[in-house]
Amino acid sequence: MAKKTSSDKDIRGELKESAQRIWLAGLGALAVAEEEGSKAFQTLVDRGKEWEDKRKEEAESRWAEGRSRVSRKLDDLEQDLEDRITHAMQRFGVPSRNEIRDLSDRVEELTEKIDALHTKPKAKAKKSGN
Repeated sequence: MAKKTSSDKDIRGELKESAQRIWLAGLGALAVAEEEGSKAFQTLVDRGKEWEDKRKEEAESRWAEGRSRVSRKLDDLEQDLEDRITHAMQRFGVPSRNEIRDLSDRVEELTEKIDALHTKPKAKAKKSGN
């Protein structure tokens, strides 16, 4: 067998030292990745939260705008339906609510006047009978 020389020991030492340095570099890379990975993960979580909040606000705003539009459309449809019904009732000669109220008021006035006319002659008859 060949005798081990000092150069063989030197090469082995260098290889051992090189392997140790590679191992330590790998551990260092792992430590940095873990550190930076945690920071990156937290950054991603924070950005995701901001993005979600912004999208929720936008969705709520669009929802409110949509509800408002629907409400306005329903009001317009209701008014249109009311106008059409009123027009149809006028064509058939059905009196409106205001016309009925005016007629009721007029009937009350006339009833009061008639009652007043009936009570006056009785009062005059009583006076002349005394």
